[in-house]
Amino acid sequence: MIRFLANRDIYEQVIRDRVPETKRRLWIATADIKDMYVDSENGGMAPFLEVLSGLVGRGVEIRLIHAKEPGPNFREDFDRYPRLLAQMERVLCPRVHFKCVIIDGQFAYFGSANLTGAGMGAKSVRKRNFENGVITDDPTLITPLEAQFDAVWRGDFCPDCGRRDVCGDPVG
Repeated sequence: MIRFLANRDIYEQVIRDRVPETKRRLWIATADIKDMYVDSENGGMAPFLEVLSGLVGRGVEIRLIHAKEPGPNFREDFDRYPRLLAQMERVLCPRVHFKCVIIDGQFAYFGSANLTGAGMGAKSVRKRNFENGVITDDPTLITPLEAQFDAVWRGDFCPDCGRRDVCGDPVG
């Protein structure tokens, strides 16, 4: 399956429907990250970080690569979920501009949307960005996406990066 998604569909089919069903591992790459709120089980809205904390609590391995430090609202909410600090792995890489969500190595989204409410389509129709991307369960697409993610994660590009002076978290 390979499907094109745009705008609110990204939120509904990736963030709302697929991410909470992750069983083993969730890998997310984004240039920008903000305090995104999502539909909660009780009918209201909750920080996406609450969803991630619940996944970590179920033993899901979460890796997050992002290009810049998130703002104060994100950090404030992040502090409300101490298991994320202890168990979610993060790498800060100022050169990351690719955006993807890889779930259990079996499903992936890749496209233009950052991990923000406006990017993923979680905001109202007047406040969300115009984004697009692809969802797939095709291994011929997921395998190279995982390889790219893993290469950045391992720090394969760090020795010759050219941006070490602005990198607060060099891996290699």
